[in-house]
Amino acid sequence: MRADNTDGYENDHHLIFILSFFTTAIMPTPNLDHPTLPLVKAKFPQVKLLASEFRGQTTLVVPSAASHEVLAFLRHDSACAFDLLVDVTAVDYLNYPNTKVGPAQGGRFAVIYNLVNTTTALRLIVKSFLSPTLDTTGIEDDPALHIDSICDLWPGGEWREREVFDMFGIRFDNHPDLRRILLWETYPAHPLRKDYPLRGRGERETYRVVERDDA
Repeated sequence: MRADNTDGYENDHHLIFILSFFTTAIMPTPNLDHPTLPLVKAKFPQVKLLASEFRGQTTLVVPSAASHEVLAFLRHDSACAFDLLVDVTAVDYLNYPNTKVGPAQGGRFAVIYNLVNTTTALRLIVKSFLSPTLDTTGIEDDPALHIDSICDLWPGGEWREREVFDMFGIRFDNHPDLRRILLWETYPAHPLRKDYPLRGRGERETYRVVERDDA
């Protein structure tokens, strides 16, 4: 009986060691001193900037009105040189706790830019919040859910911004071709908003059947 208990004890410790090893290997070292942050702060002393870090990834929170100017600096300044736009996406923080990363920063929706410097492999997440002023269950154009497009900075952002518009209803001013990219233009909702039902509103049951002759 004692031998069985001892074996179990040793096995538990082996498991803990293995989990600790993989956790250490997978989790990046916290990056609390991102070298880009002081550059942005010095360039934009009048802009209220916030920064956070989670699992080695640094996020810079920028007011939406200043987003294009800050992103242009991150793109073109030689000390920053974030030449790769990995992604543009969004988050709906509906009913999210009031924390430093959520609605407390001034909006229900966040537009998120994932940037990388391909020379140094340095990564920075930039986030801007938007707060709707109209009902969000439909597709009405809300003037408060507008933000400047970054297609002039990273042309590859064109389709990504279209997807954010399609799924969240956030419009990108000065986008060269802002149309829905996954759903048809008259689809009556933006499905990744959290007030949209998980099972939809009957679209799958009431869709129009397209016959071969319709083509």
